[in-house]
Amino acid sequence: MATNSDYDERQPIIANKDSDDSNPVELTGCGASILCDPRKNVHRYLLLPLMCLLSFGSYFCYDNPAALQDTMKKDLEIDTATFSALYAWYSWPNVILCFFGGFLIDRVFGIRMGAIIFSAFVLAGQLVFAMGAYVNQLWLMDAGRFIFGIGGESLSAAQTTYAALWFNDRELNLVFGVQLSFSRVGSTVNMNSMRPLYDAITATTSGYQGLGIALFIASSTCLFSLLCAIVLGYYDWRAGKILNRASMAAGEKVRLVDVKDFPPSFWLICIICVAYYVAIFPFISLGLVFFESKFDMDPDSANAINSLVYVISAVQCGFMIDRTGRNILWVVGSFVVTPLDTS
Repeated sequence: MATNSDYDERQPIIANKDSDDSNPVELTGCGASILCDPRKNVHRYLLLPLMCLLSFGSYFCYDNPAALQDTMKKDLEIDTATFSALYAWYSWPNVILCFFGGFLIDRVFGIRMGAIIFSAFVLAGQLVFAMGAYVNQLWLMDAGRFIFGIGGESLSAAQTTYAALWFNDRELNLVFGVQLSFSRVGSTVNMNSMRPLYDAITATTSGYQGLGIALFIASSTCLFSLLCAIVLGYYDWRAGKILNRASMAAGEKVRLVDVKDFPPSFWLICIICVAYYVAIFPFISLGLVFFESKFDMDPDSANAINSLVYVISAVQCGFMIDRTGRNILWVVGSFVVTPLDTS
């Protein structure tokens, strides 16, 4: 019986014509059905929700501060600059660790263990963050956000790698759109549920302890994503055995120095993402109080408006990009449409 280490996790589930899959494992019983056979489209699409839910918990908890901005500032007695630092502590490790996270997935952990490890970092960071709020220790909350950041973006890299392994090129834009939509659902649910949860808890436990309890409850979404990573890892391991993936030694070697060979188009995409994200997400993190003070909204309405940017589904866009293939045109179109929100 072959072991997990005998198979290259980086070999696609959907083999190309040159792949050595001429001697797959013969399946019997339930394993040979379209629901259980990884060679069948039905099985792959049944696992797509697990891939999507890998990042649900991290996206839900990432914007916990945004959903509770006014109450967090009041309970912890902090100003806006200190509050904004909670997002900075998340971002600092990702200035470097996203690159190394991808390298670790390729060369050290593998996709399965990498997804589990980074999911565990997300859960641990959220628990530390919640504990910091419960005991009113800002430094502990900052440490929790830092730990959370170590896993958050690297987990998204693992999620993308799973999609590339399990789906072919013609399906990827749609799959990426579905994954992004699921992630943004986490952000939307957070924006619209954390304030009512906080209000219900502070009816009996007020102040920073009530805030901490609300954040502890939110961490259950990270635990759920960790369980999804474990289950998905099992099915990917099972697919590797069934499809007789090539030996790891035959796989493409990944080296840190390969970064110098990345084409200019890759770096342009990076610049586009940075320029776009820096204009959108800082506003979302501080949007609650802005809508409350500028338009005299109640907290629930302000959170609902602040979450609208996450409601617009990426599924339809991914489907249309797959059909048209005009990726650059869609990128330009997104930049043209976005400024209309400020008019």
